Amino acid sequence: MSEVCIETDLLTRQFGNKKALDGFTLRVPRSGIHTIVGSNGAGKSTLFRLLLGIDTPTSGSCHVLGRPSQHLTSKDRAQIGYVNEEHTLPEWMSVSSVMKLQRSFYPQWEQDVFNRTISYFDIDPKQKVSGLSRGERAGFSLSLALAQQPKLLILDEPTLGLDVVAKQSFLESLMLIGTEQDAAIIYCSHQMEEIERLADNLILMEKGRLINNCSPDEFLSKVTAWTVDFDGRAFEPENIPGFLTYKIIEGLHHIVVADQVSDTNFASLLKLMGAKFVQSMPVNLENAVNAYLTRNHNKPVELS
Repeated sequence: MSEVCIETDLLTRQFGNKKALDGFTLRVPRSGIHTIVGSNGAGKSTLFRLLLGIDTPTSGSCHVLGRPSQHLTSKDRAQIGYVNEEHTLPEWMSVSSVMKLQRSFYPQWEQDVFNRTISYFDIDPKQKVSGLSRGERAGFSLSLALAQQPKLLILDEPTLGLDVVAKQSFLESLMLIGTEQDAAIIYCSHQMEEIERLADNLILMEKGRLINNCSPDEFLSKVTAWTVDFDGRAFEPENIPGFLTYKIIEGLHHIVVADQVSDTNFASLLKLMGAKFVQSMPVNLENAVNAYLTRNHNKPVELS
């Protein structure tokens, strides 16, 4: 059995003149929580459609659980769980009726997992889906997905629009129950506090390309922030290796860069450029990711 659950090779999906995915190559192992982050239009939705076999690639390949995604069988699909931001469920049915219907489709269904997960959300089994709050719908969707015992669980912005209490319940149940299962979890989110709590791996996408795939700690170690006083001299970011972004606060340049050999060498470079004052600053994951995805140039700086 392959050690990866998702494998894409030069995966490309083109719509007219636009490439939603552009030579996207990714390997995801069969365990752990892998978070996907990218700006709007990065290609995340297209990637999920291809993984689920809803769409077909223009070129390249896409394998899920060892099989080409466009040829997934019903048995393969039974091993894939999916929860989207809308938490689409049959409105006219009761919670217990939906659960029984879902259970009939999955031979590996584990009722204890469903009961444990849904207990985080205080949901009445007799209640109709139409009467559930957004947080309850999210919890119900997660309970259904985990109970089917998937080998791959895809969560696409599952906490979007949830209040603090509902979000906490969702994350706790996922961490305590979801991580007990022998499965890979793909978690798409823009919420950095969720990513910091959950992620074993941080996958960054930009304009249909993979630009980072490593642990959050490893990614953060490659990004550094600096406060610099150029004392009125012109600042030329194109001369700074690995430049990501900057802003000026009270006359000081706050610069974020990637992949510097050493802090000492970089500080020396800034001084050669005319800096009168140079100081390294701490940078958190949210600032590092935002700087990387909004950097002020067109050519990507690859984090290796």
